[in-house]
Amino acid sequence: MADFLQLSGKTFLVFGVANRKSVGWFVGKSLEGQGARVLYSVRSEVRRKSLEPQLGAKNIFVCDVEHEGAVERLAAEIAAAGHAPLQGIVHSIAFANYSEGPKPFHETRRQDFLQSTAVSAFSVVEIARAFKPHLAPNASVVTIGISSLLVTPDNYGYMGPIKAALESAIRFLAKSFSADTEVRFNAIGAGPLKTSASAGIPGYIESYLFAEKLTFRKRNVQTQEVANAVLFLLSDRSSGINGATLVVDAGLGSNYFDQEIIRLSMRPPVPPASAASAAKMSGVRRQRSEAAVAEDPSSQAPSSAGRSGDRGQETGDSAEYPSSK
Repeated sequence: MADFLQLSGKTFLVFGVANRKSVGWFVGKSLEGQGARVLYSVRSEVRRKSLEPQLGAKNIFVCDVEHEGAVERLAAEIAAAGHAPLQGIVHSIAFANYSEGPKPFHETRRQDFLQSTAVSAFSVVEIARAFKPHLAPNASVVTIGISSLLVTPDNYGYMGPIKAALESAIRFLAKSFSADTEVRFNAIGAGPLKTSASAGIPGYIESYLFAEKLTFRKRNVQTQEVANAVLFLLSDRSSGINGATLVVDAGLGSNYFDQEIIRLSMRPPVPPASAASAAKMSGVRRQRSEAAVAEDPSSQAPSSAGRSGDRGQETGDSAEYPSSK
């Protein structure tokens, strides 16, 4: 069948594009490639202006989900512009304040946890509520999560429990909407990705390289592969999938006892005489890896507030932590 996904002519709203490395960017461009009309929601006017040269005359709206009432205003604006009904929404938003570096989980501050929860998890509930009148009867809502909620990475900190809340919210929304609609809610559990948001996670590069060794193919999942899975969930071809998480991690979560990893972990300690040269070589490899993971200036390091992307909110690239550490 020439048009298997049948997305042409349909309208979708994508939250969370920060730049060309964002999951939202790949999703939006892939939808456009299928003939769909794509609306973009970004956090700030500054972000909109920075994206206009890249997105051209596309419909870019501003909505800071951290502020109460912002989503309702966005829904009214999109409806007034004649873009409803929407056939789908992509929630690709995440935030975490890593400005002070990684901390033990028990030292998480209330303000940081609640703010991150509001932006990263509860925002999908607000979006669902505000846009319910403007969704097609069989619309699909997809969020970007992480590939495992069972791991406890030190440097990811409180975002782990918040991602668990996001995934749980998706299931509850699926049940809630089923009372009077056939709107579906699902999540993509993405493995580690090369995005600007990743640079905001302390120690991410080392985790990324380690996770890559645990994939079956010895190559981490690509952002385009995640976008491909999102398009499938947005399409009617996935009509039987609701309240679920589709893991896209290149086998990472099923390869704990990889022979290469076992061999490397069991090799004897480096002799003191060669420790300096080994450290030097490690530094060279790390510099090369940093260049590969962060290809543009905005992804070299977290912002002054320790947020990824534009206040960590437009990345969606929330789905970037290795599922098996």
